[in-house]
Amino acid sequence: MSSGDEQEERGGKGAPPEQLALIRESVREAKKPRAKPRTWRGAALAPELPVGRVLVDRGALHLDRYFDYAIPEELDAEAQPGVRVRVRFGAGKGQVHKGRREGGGLVGGFLVERRAESDYQGPLAALAQVVSPERVLSPELLGLARAVADRYAGSVADVLQLAVPPRNAQAEKKASPEPLPPPGVPGAGSWERYPRGPGFVAALGAGESPRAVWTALPGPEWAAELALAVTAALASGRGALVVLPDGRAVARLDAALRAVLGEGRHSVLTADAGPAKRYREWLAVHRGSVRAVIGTRAAMFAPVRDLGLVALWEDGDGSHSEQHAPQPHAREVLLLRAAHAKCGFLLGSWSCTVEAAQLVSTGWAQPLTAERAEVRRAAPLIRTVGDAELARDEAARAARLPSLAWQAAREGLRHGPVLVQVPRRGYVPKLACERCRTPARCRHCAGALQAREDGALHCAWCGRPEPRWHCQECGAFRLRAQIVGARRTAEELGRAFPAVPVRTSGREHVLDTVPDSPALVVSTPGAEPVAEGGYAAALLLDGWALLGRPDLRAGEEALRRWIGAAALVRGQEAGGTVVVVAEPGLRPVQALVRWDPVGHAVRELGERAELGFPPVSRMAAVSGAPQAVASFLREAELPADAELLGPVPLPVTDPARPRRTGAPPPGEQWERALIRVPPGSGAALAAALKTAQAGRLARSGGSGAEPVRIRVDPPDIG
Repeated sequence: MSSGDEQEERGGKGAPPEQLALIRESVREAKKPRAKPRTWRGAALAPELPVGRVLVDRGALHLDRYFDYAIPEELDAEAQPGVRVRVRFGAGKGQVHKGRREGGGLVGGFLVERRAESDYQGPLAALAQVVSPERVLSPELLGLARAVADRYAGSVADVLQLAVPPRNAQAEKKASPEPLPPPGVPGAGSWERYPRGPGFVAALGAGESPRAVWTALPGPEWAAELALAVTAALASGRGALVVLPDGRAVARLDAALRAVLGEGRHSVLTADAGPAKRYREWLAVHRGSVRAVIGTRAAMFAPVRDLGLVALWEDGDGSHSEQHAPQPHAREVLLLRAAHAKCGFLLGSWSCTVEAAQLVSTGWAQPLTAERAEVRRAAPLIRTVGDAELARDEAARAARLPSLAWQAAREGLRHGPVLVQVPRRGYVPKLACERCRTPARCRHCAGALQAREDGALHCAWCGRPEPRWHCQECGAFRLRAQIVGARRTAEELGRAFPAVPVRTSGREHVLDTVPDSPALVVSTPGAEPVAEGGYAAALLLDGWALLGRPDLRAGEEALRRWIGAAALVRGQEAGGTVVVVAEPGLRPVQALVRWDPVGHAVRELGERAELGFPPVSRMAAVSGAPQAVASFLREAELPADAELLGPVPLPVTDPARPRRTGAPPPGEQWERALIRVPPGSGAALAAALKTAQAGRLARSGGSGAEPVRIRVDPPDIG
């Protein structure tokens, strides 16, 4: 019994009588006869289909296949395809007694298939135990796991670790409720704002499978519109699945669905729900009691029956990219599900990613956008402040706010809260040249310069003072903070507006909502709380910090962050104003001014097609120690049209800082090579990488080879 089960049994009180009752119940359970994990030496086998094909819970690529086991007669009834089992794994060929292979350690797995005979000619080990009669692995889920593993050069066992939650015995014993009848077909509601919106909802309600890329209008209506799409899919007698980036978005859609459908028609699957509750909700979906699921990326594999719609909100958000092997992206998983289940597909966002634009350009999905007049009514007024204006503006030296931002904040505070978005949180004392933005570095070791409280400069690496700094690029002598975070900005604004409350929202403390009263709300990108009635104004500071990131997606990501904040501001007709501090001539800034994320994504897609960049091409990253990467690339039989870029050294991980997933071990020098293939060769590339990695692991016994990490479709390629 797990600790979570024990707490549920005790009710969380921990009273001694309950503890004694729990002990007595455990003793009674232990005395019950049950099949214990054993070798079943000499035991009779099942009279029919005595061979079970098992997917062993071992994620190593060289073990990514099925293993045959003999099924004892006592386990015949329980050993059905899809159940969790335990088997002996790793026994040598010489450990055979009475026709059974014995030895090896006990490992978990799933029984995939019952067969009359095995392809293996030698003696088989017996199935040790059926953990539970619940058939949690359906053929549809297994097929999806195989497709995801093949796309990302991973193993099916690793995918199932993400797809099937850990077992909770108490949750499994409870019966799921009876399914409710389908609801009625809903009206179009606020989908009327989009020319193709009512047709999309009607097609779902009629049992069809429309596919659309939806550029949502600014404002809070997106949750109600998603709820109507889910309701239409349920009305056709089918299921629906919606994946969202975070718990706050899940809570908003949850409230919208309750308002439309009432209780008991949808489940919420998030990683924060706890093992018992999450497994109970998952079982209700698996058993068909609930036909609609919403959740974070943990829900992308939810076993919804008869899928009629899969939907994803904000596909550009980094939280949709799984950090555990094989690191799939929720968008690609839902695309595979839509293709396999032949169901409807909806990709929604206030902005538009290049991948979404590609779906429309290829004709796979249709655009679902509003007319320009409707966009102008819903979007706030966007105004820009560039470096030339900042240089002439003395007011910009106080709290880093130019005069235009001062005016917008002061006017907005008369009517409601004002949002201030900054790129980072906390005090970040990195410095850069005020004129050309070149980072300020030490002349001796090239470390980053920092400023003490008295203003004196020193090196953050070697500690040497730097009293006579000047920019090596342009010769200027003035510095500016490269990034000033939310906490520092909040203090500066508090001094500038002493009579106005200042609230902060960031990584450690994220606000969900703020009241509709005058206040300054300082937030990092993605942590902006929703204001009741919308913000009166928004200030997007230090835009160059987002645009200057050394990444292919810098412009796309900056525009997505800006539009995500601006969408929370009241429309232009209601006086909503957004001031962005960035160069007006830059493409992402112009797209924000025109509120044209689709046009920006289309132009980005065209440029990437000319240069052979993703998503037009497929790419994989191979990283590890230099010798290991070189050996791997020599052994891998890459497609003939593959292009090798690199390898190049990776930054050495600082032992004093938290290690990111996939980063080199602290202090070790790793290299990374990028492999690019044209459209149509992505599957061949993934197969070649998987075969090469499996060969290395097989030759080393799974543990002796130097680690080489493979990431298909890496989100950051520089």
